[in-house]
Amino acid sequence: MRDHRGFGRRSGRKPSESLSFDFSRTIPAITSDQPEPERAVLRVAELGRMLARSLDQAFSAPVWIQGEVSGARPASSGHVYWLLKDEEEDAAIDVVLYRANVTPRARALIKDGARLRLRGRPMFWSPRGRLQFVVDRVEPTGKGALLEAIEKLKAKLKAEGLFEPARKRALPHEPRIIGVVTSAHGAVIHDICKVAFRRGGAHLLLAPAQVQGAGAALSVRRALAMLESVANVDVIVIGRGGGSHDDLLAFNDEELVRAVAACPVPVVSAVGHEVDVTLIDFAADARAATPSQAAEMVVPDLEARKRLLGECTLRLARAMHARLADDRAHSANLAKAFGDPRLLIASAQQRIDDRMARLHRIVLGRLSRHRDVVQRLDTRLGVFEPRGRIARDRARLFALCGRLAQSIERRVLSHHTELGKLDGRLDAMSPLKVLGRGYAVATRAEGGQVIRAAGDVTVGERVLVRVACGAFHANVASETHETEGEP
Repeated sequence: MRDHRGFGRRSGRKPSESLSFDFSRTIPAITSDQPEPERAVLRVAELGRMLARSLDQAFSAPVWIQGEVSGARPASSGHVYWLLKDEEEDAAIDVVLYRANVTPRARALIKDGARLRLRGRPMFWSPRGRLQFVVDRVEPTGKGALLEAIEKLKAKLKAEGLFEPARKRALPHEPRIIGVVTSAHGAVIHDICKVAFRRGGAHLLLAPAQVQGAGAALSVRRALAMLESVANVDVIVIGRGGGSHDDLLAFNDEELVRAVAACPVPVVSAVGHEVDVTLIDFAADARAATPSQAAEMVVPDLEARKRLLGECTLRLARAMHARLADDRAHSANLAKAFGDPRLLIASAQQRIDDRMARLHRIVLGRLSRHRDVVQRLDTRLGVFEPRGRIARDRARLFALCGRLAQSIERRVLSHHTELGKLDGRLDAMSPLKVLGRGYAVATRAEGGQVIRAAGDVTVGERVLVRVACGAFHANVASETHETEGEP
């Protein structure tokens, strides 16, 4: 590994040093100068033990390695197995974490696509002839490059709304043709056919596609497009069996996810097992844990429907019989309570006749009383006949109008005579009459106050003198002298 904290420093060996394995002590070297000795033949177990001892000698102390997790799977024994891949070169090694070292934190860290730093020792496992790295400590170093790319793509597609629940469509209850996109030679199509046959049969249309390796995404897209062109396909299942994280990479392809989201018919994603999650699971209208479950989701179970129909028929018949029995009992109780209906009808008719007779008598009595009232009112109206009363009132009105006119005329004449007298008296007292006899009225030029005495003015003051016909201004030329005895 290229990490300066890893391999070389932990083991006490420089990173540039190579590990040597010396088998010369067990198998003698053969040279061309010596005759070939008797050939030494090793059993497989002996070779395995030799390799194991050599690894133990070469790695006497634990070492640290770093890489990306792929194909992580817990075993029923409690051990955890996965493949650790180099992120820069084409290299990988099998890794095992034994149950004794499995902790909840370690179990949570070991996920496909995670980048981990592991401490342990490489060992050769003879029963399977496999080199594996036995881990005793797990530390996180971040997410793997592939997982980061997938999560970025997931966030991008989610932001575009391709994973919105509102876009999901309901699966048809009675599909005519079920399209299947999977390998033609894998176990998926056989599982789907087996489940469909067990549930009563269905029309399956297979679009074979490559579901693993280079070009798998393009192959699945083409198969999906082929099924979309068939008019009678009601639902499409995209299926693949379980596998490692790398085996399912094709179903995280962006173009394939967009094709699934844009498919005009509902799509069921059945890729891998229940723990395997790909991006088409979010874009599809429904997700199945396995291809067999997908077949159960889209293929109606005829036997179950027959049983349900039989149960519903039986329940309906029982309900009808119970309802009829209840209605009969209710009718019997009513008949017992009411007795003979003819007697009830006759009794009701008799009550109606009695009430009709009473109603007739009441109506006749009320008509008679109202007729008497009308006659009395007609007699009173004749006494107070309105046309004669109107004529009398009109004659009285004419007489009153004449009297009113005469009274007004006398009042006007009286006021006219009195007004003439007041007019004469007013004319006699008019100052203009006095001015006409030769008198004048002097006032100040400014202010207009009437000058009543000679002392009210000063020499040189300008005054206004009003006479009978007009007015003129004058200046006081000499001192004033009041005449004795004058006001």
